[in-house]
Amino acid sequence: MSDKKVAVIAVGGNSLIKDKHHQTIPDQYAAAQESIGHIAAMIEDGWDVVITHGNGPQVGFILRRSELSMHELHPVPLDYCGADSQGAIGYMFERALYQELKKRGIAKHAAAVVTQTVVDRLDPAFDHPTKPIGSFMDEATAQQQAAENGWVVVEDAGRGWRRVVASPKPVDIVEAPAIKTLIDAGIIVVGVGGGGIPVIKKEDGSLEGVEAVIDKDFGSSLLATEINADMFIISTAVEQVYINFNKPDQQAISKMTVAEAKQHIADGHFAKGSMLPKVEAIIKFLENGGKSALITDPANISRALRGETGTLVVP
Repeated sequence: MSDKKVAVIAVGGNSLIKDKHHQTIPDQYAAAQESIGHIAAMIEDGWDVVITHGNGPQVGFILRRSELSMHELHPVPLDYCGADSQGAIGYMFERALYQELKKRGIAKHAAAVVTQTVVDRLDPAFDHPTKPIGSFMDEATAQQQAAENGWVVVEDAGRGWRRVVASPKPVDIVEAPAIKTLIDAGIIVVGVGGGGIPVIKKEDGSLEGVEAVIDKDFGSSLLATEINADMFIISTAVEQVYINFNKPDQQAISKMTVAEAKQHIADGHFAKGSMLPKVEAIIKFLENGGKSALITDPANISRALRGETGTLVVP
């Protein structure tokens, strides 16, 4: 087993939806096939991989369907929306992997694992919900939902009112041992969808789902640590990380240390809603014993692994 190279690859949920005109299930599957084509090249080069993914848009669709059918059917709690999306996206990746591996003559199998992520019931995020979910509402409807269901609602940038939930930090991946066993057996794993389904551990040791959203990069980072992955890869919309992004003096970063990454954060180079959590998740992986991490776009994963592009982050 010592010569095995294990990588956790975090694929963004938005990567399955190219734009507002390509949101259907067939559109999402076509996008999944494209991402898997790039990841399969890694597998062909001898890597064992765990593919993690976002699920924000998909959970939004599930919630919307639930809202529209409230007059006929029971509502779907947020943790179950996460589970539903993990199953559907896992199926897409499994099927795309099956086709791609067969085409390349690679005799490997894939398995999707519905994954629970433990969060701390005392995480301060529960006192300050910030993550918008579900449909836009007028103020009267929002206040009614708040009164009837205990929702926290906020006005969202002049576009209407929305429900917000907590985004606590992950502390443990329940299925990490199962994922490690599958990887050691040579199985490609799809897991930790959307950062994992948030659960809390009760006093008796049992698990209870909570209505929250976990950052998928932090969930993926924790999994990479818990299975002792050799590399953590975040596949995103840009080929490399930049300082002074979108400014005349923008500059690509080919390689940086944890100390340099922290300095760039302190200097305000990484946007809060996009690159910042990715870099923070990578720092956490490396500070917990990880060897190296990579940020690049799906099409350049193989080139980045050869050192030709991407941003390599090392301790």
